[in-house]
Amino acid sequence: MATASELAPGSKLSHPKFGTGMILSVDETYYKIYFYNSEEVKTLARDYEGFTVEEAKVPDFPMLTMKDVEKAIREALNQTSERAPIVPLGGKWMGGNVVFEPNDKNLQAKEIPMATFFHKIVMVREKLRVLEQNINNHPKLDDEDRVHLQQYITRCYGSLTTFNVLFAYKEDQFKGSGS
Repeated sequence: MATASELAPGSKLSHPKFGTGMILSVDETYYKIYFYNSEEVKTLARDYEGFTVEEAKVPDFPMLTMKDVEKAIREALNQTSERAPIVPLGGKWMGGNVVFEPNDKNLQAKEIPMATFFHKIVMVREKLRVLEQNINNHPKLDDEDRVHLQQYITRCYGSLTTFNVLFAYKEDQFKGSGS
C-alpha cells in the first residue's frame, strides 16, 4: 500500500481535524485536498503523518513538478524555429520608429516601432539559420548541392548587412561572403 507521501490525485484520506478528503493535486511538497465536511480545499504537507489513507491511488506515471513543466516548456521553446533569440537593439535606436514614406504625398506613410522592425530582422536571420541547418543535415542532398544552396544563404546574409547598424553587438551582426 502507498504511504501518505506517495499518493496520487483521486486518493481519499482522513484527517483528524478536517475529516474525509480527496487529493486534488500534488506537487513536490504539498497535497491540495478537498475536504467534504467543510467543502474547503486545504494545502497540506505530503509528509504529514496524521493522515489515514482510506483509498490509495498511486500514480502510474512519474509525478511532474512545476519545475519539470517549466523545464519541458523551456526545452520546447529552444527547439522551435520561432524562438526569439535575445539579441539587443543598439541603444541609439531604442524607442525609435521606422518610417516608410511613399513618393506620392497623397499616400499615407507607414510607421512602426524600431523594436518591432528589428525583431523581424532577427527572426529572418533565425529562419535562415534553420534553413542552413536543414540543408546541411538533409539526407538527399549531396555535398555539391549543399555548397550551392549554402552560397545562396551566404548571399542573403550579405544583402542583410545593411541592417547591421541596428545591432548592439558586432558578433550578432550579419556576415556575407566577404566577412
